[in-house]
Amino acid sequence: MFTLIPCAAGCGRTALSGSHLCAVHSVDPEKEARQINDYITEHPVVKDINAPSLGFVSADFSGRAFYGCNFMGASFSMCLFTGAVMRMCFFDFANFIDCDFSGGDLQFLSFAGSKIHNCTFEGSELIHLNYGGAHISDCTFNDSNLYNTRFISAKILKSSFVDCNLKKTYFIGSVQDGISFKSSNTAEAVFEPEQR
Repeated sequence: MFTLIPCAAGCGRTALSGSHLCAVHSVDPEKEARQINDYITEHPVVKDINAPSLGFVSADFSGRAFYGCNFMGASFSMCLFTGAVMRMCFFDFANFIDCDFSGGDLQFLSFAGSKIHNCTFEGSELIHLNYGGAHISDCTFNDSNLYNTRFISAKILKSSFVDCNLKKTYFIGSVQDGISFKSSNTAEAVFEPEQR
């Protein structure tokens, strides 16, 4: 798991991987993002990266394996994660625009409070993920396994869950508008709190 080294500026945030400062106090956060981007593209397996609040544009992380990485508060625009393997990674309060996670194997990730717009997770294993409080719009999850994933209190707009495994997928307290669950096993999903 990523190491939490305090920012040398004493702000209470954590230092970025390869730096002694956080993204806020970095002299050149874009350079820090490029260095981390280059590291990821050069290594098929990436472990313990700490990159909160950095911005990534048009990055190609296809086929990479991520383990125990922190991208909380980061922004991703037009990035490719196709066929990626991810375990125990944190994307809380991150922003995703026009990103592609199709064919991925994602397990035990957190996207809590994130904004996800016009992204695809099609044909993916999305197991034990947390989208709690996320704002999801114009996205597709078609042909995916969402076993035991949480969309609790999420806002999901104009998105598609066609032919998905929704067993133990929790939508409690979520706002849904313009959603398609065609050919998915919605009877095995949880939309209301269980009565005791």
